[in-house]
Amino acid sequence: MIEFPQIDPVLVSIGPLQIHWYGAMYLLGFLGGFWLARVRSKLPNSPVKPEQIEDLTLYVALGVVLGGRAGYVLFYNFPQFLEDPLWLFKVWDGGMSFHGGLLGVIAAVWLYARKINKPFVSLMDFSAPMVPIGLGLGRLGNFINQELWGRPTDSAWGMVFPRDPEGLPRHASQLYEFALEGVVLFVVLLWFSRSPRPPYTVSALFLVLYGCFRFAVEFVREPDIHLGFDLFNWMTRGQILCIPMIVVGLGLLIWAYKKPAMKRPG
Repeated sequence: MIEFPQIDPVLVSIGPLQIHWYGAMYLLGFLGGFWLARVRSKLPNSPVKPEQIEDLTLYVALGVVLGGRAGYVLFYNFPQFLEDPLWLFKVWDGGMSFHGGLLGVIAAVWLYARKINKPFVSLMDFSAPMVPIGLGLGRLGNFINQELWGRPTDSAWGMVFPRDPEGLPRHASQLYEFALEGVVLFVVLLWFSRSPRPPYTVSALFLVLYGCFRFAVEFVREPDIHLGFDLFNWMTRGQILCIPMIVVGLGLLIWAYKKPAMKRPG
């Protein structure tokens, strides 16, 4: 059994102003993505110029926040929204959804691609390797905040979270997601995108890998208390939302690699 490290969720206090680790992780995620995008924008095959990265980052940030909040309300707590529509705007109550944030980013990149008159798919493939930076840091924020922890376990690496009213050793599923959705996904996408690839493939690989990683970790992550299991007494809402990602990603990969062959004569 491992004791949770004594980490104050408040990073800095300046009078009444408090900066929490979770918010700082979001900021670091955007800054890290901005830095990498600037570096990659200087490559010969980049669809955007370095001076356009600021605007692209702003669009993506808005997509993450607006889409993440709307997705949480729609996918995870729609009944509460029906009872109190203004709850949608009460972001201080907590509640963000990755799948909603993903849809928000897709919409934001589509709008920015139209603005600069560039192919949407080129901009999506360019942006995909930056996303795991924010994902990984966000999971560290979840860990420090003692939220979204795992199911009880009797393994040697079970961790006791002080905020857990049951005081049980649990999987530190936030760290599993940090390793898979953050570190592994980042390394694979960065390596894959370093060589010329058919359009759609970088984005498709992101969909497949994230969907598989999240689906797997959900087996040891505690389901939302107000939701429990949705299907078969073992499938969670997060797993259900990952299935379309995996299917669409695999479909795009197959289509993208078969498309050149279909165009060849004979």
